Amino acid sequence: MSPSPAASAAATASAPPVPDSMPAAGSMTPMSGQPVHLQLNGQPLALTLEPWTTLLDLLRERLDLTGTKKGCDHGQCGACTVLVDGKRMNSCLLLAVSLDGRSITTVEGLPALVASPDAAPVPAAGALPDRETLHPLQQSFIDCDALQCGYCTPGQLCSAAGLLNEPRPVNRHELRERLSGNLCRCGAYPQIVDAVSRIVLRPDSAVPAVCAATAAMVASAAETGEVRE
Repeated sequence: MSPSPAASAAATASAPPVPDSMPAAGSMTPMSGQPVHLQLNGQPLALTLEPWTTLLDLLRERLDLTGTKKGCDHGQCGACTVLVDGKRMNSCLLLAVSLDGRSITTVEGLPALVASPDAAPVPAAGALPDRETLHPLQQSFIDCDALQCGYCTPGQLCSAAGLLNEPRPVNRHELRERLSGNLCRCGAYPQIVDAVSRIVLRPDSAVPAVCAATAAMVASAAETGEVRE
């Protein structure tokens, strides 16, 4: 049966009015930002951020600290590793607003972790540090030629620096396992392990005085005549 005219009129009268048109997207009231206070590479920082901003995007897009790399953006490659209160974490998985009051160290801030009070300040974004201001891990990566394209290197360095705040690995096998969250698509793992071993392994463990992988490559190149003076 169809409803009576009286019932239809009553239903129409009780229904909410339909607007002539929906508001334009640009006219929507924007969500207000949230205040956040961070200690970034030793410097206090006060920001107002959208709740969905990741730490990785904050560093790269807002603060121009592009040393921290965006790789998979899913926490699986380790290219975005930074230190949060000394612990290594994937910045692509951290909402910046959740870090209020925390201390963040990126690859640009590693030299300050070992700098003396009268040392030179941390270089500005985009500036190259002097050799004297490098973190020992950074210098060891140079000495061991522990990089090729360099895209994963900042994450590798921060992850290795985080190991210094953890119980030290007792041998190279354990070191490899604990660095396994940082991927290197170039395959520079032997040199990376050499470089980190020189700094991170316990003093009573067997640490090579010279980077073994690099020395082997040089020796092989010398035998084949590929080394030129």
